[in-house]
Amino acid sequence: ISAGGVAPGAWPRVAMEASELWVGFVGAGRMAGGLVRGLLQAGKVPASNVLASAPSDKNLDAWRELGCRTTHCNLEVVHRSTLVFLATKPHILPGVLEEIRPAVGSHHVVVSLVAGVTIQTLQRLLPPWTKVLRIMPNLPCVVQAGAMVFSRGSNAGDEEAALLKSLLSSCGLCEEVPESYIDIHTGLSGSGVAYVYLFAEALAEGAVKMGMPGALASRIAAQTLLGAAKMLLETGEHPAKLRGDVCTPGGTTIYALHQLEKGALRATVMDAVEAATNRACDMAKD
Repeated sequence: ISAGGVAPGAWPRVAMEASELWVGFVGAGRMAGGLVRGLLQAGKVPASNVLASAPSDKNLDAWRELGCRTTHCNLEVVHRSTLVFLATKPHILPGVLEEIRPAVGSHHVVVSLVAGVTIQTLQRLLPPWTKVLRIMPNLPCVVQAGAMVFSRGSNAGDEEAALLKSLLSSCGLCEEVPESYIDIHTGLSGSGVAYVYLFAEALAEGAVKMGMPGALASRIAAQTLLGAAKMLLETGEHPAKLRGDVCTPGGTTIYALHQLEKGALRATVMDAVEAATNRACDMAKD
């Protein structure tokens, strides 16, 4: 029996009870924190079954407040967990993998959140039997409204993929994709959250300019974005169709859209996604 109380070979099981799942995080930064909050809020895993490691207490205090266990020892996380999330900075990861490699067994499932590190690299630096998956979440996982994609390595089968998707779906939209899509997802959604915040800020400031109080304008801008996104997801309509539905001949919206087109909003956003995607690709080569 491992230190986590799970017999190697007896795990993973997609239908297993949450109380039987022992989850570890090597690295306890913002993205890992967002992911664990989503898992805990959805009741997927009890906080007492989560163990996180970090070099200092700076980030770990927040995890302890959630009821999670913490340590400064990465090896302890591996020994006491069967599902291990890697959530370090990219330049630190090779050293961490070298450290934990001797403790990784055939019963472990290793899931990397680390930007720019390919499945091929992970498999090369871990034992040859390791079940490896790579995920790319985004920050709204913290409010269970994230957009995540994941890819599996050569040893990860349907069971591991189904388990991961079941867990991550508690944090928002979750799709399995070819690994080549992960950098695109980073440019579209990982970084895209910031584009939306910038747009929300601009919407609210436009209303302030016209005389509305800032706090009210910000709330209305946020609800406008939420409602528009919900309609996209629930109707399945193309954005252009929904945009056209809002435009009445000679009305307010078409006048506003004309201004956005003059400012090249669409081309600028497409350029932003391209720039962030290319940067994610460059990070993988560094």
